[in-house]
Amino acid sequence: MLYQISGKQIDIGDALKTHVEDGLGAVVNKYAERPTDANVVFSRDAHEYVCEATVHLSTGLTAQAKAHATEIYASFEKCCDKMEKQLRRYKRRLKNHHRERSAPVESFGASTYILASSEEPEESEPESLQPIIVAEMETKVPSLSVGEAVMQMELAGAPVLVFRNEGHNGVNVVYRRDDGNIGWIDPRKAD
Repeated sequence: MLYQISGKQIDIGDALKTHVEDGLGAVVNKYAERPTDANVVFSRDAHEYVCEATVHLSTGLTAQAKAHATEIYASFEKCCDKMEKQLRRYKRRLKNHHRERSAPVESFGASTYILASSEEPEESEPESLQPIIVAEMETKVPSLSVGEAVMQMELAGAPVLVFRNEGHNGVNVVYRRDDGNIGWIDPRKAD
């Protein structure tokens, strides 16, 4: 597995890199058959260290975890525990999907935009109804089954996931509802 271990405005020593490779490697190899790469980023948030880990699996799915602690090693340990809990929860499904899928998940490119929020009071009328685009980026939209999409959304800890449905190649959305259930939007035309 390839590791990319870095720090945002802090130095990461060789001892911490070795600790991360050993700890994260043991957790990921225990629950996922062929992980491809891991990205671990350490940063500071006031008096706490923040550890963010992203692991890409050979099935095309991505697991993410984030943790805070006052010590840098403790932040990694908490992050590693969260990653292990996610992977343990989805172990059977990860391995079952891996056996059914002969090739990694395909994805296609799409544009993403960040729109400025309205800072004005709600009582005033906006000058224009067109939103202000703050940033424009390229992203990948995976081609998944609905079950895999729900699992990917949960592994990533995301509130919503846009994906291409493998069943009919249409763009679908899964999202977490306020009541805790999962919603699925499938905009196919009814025949």
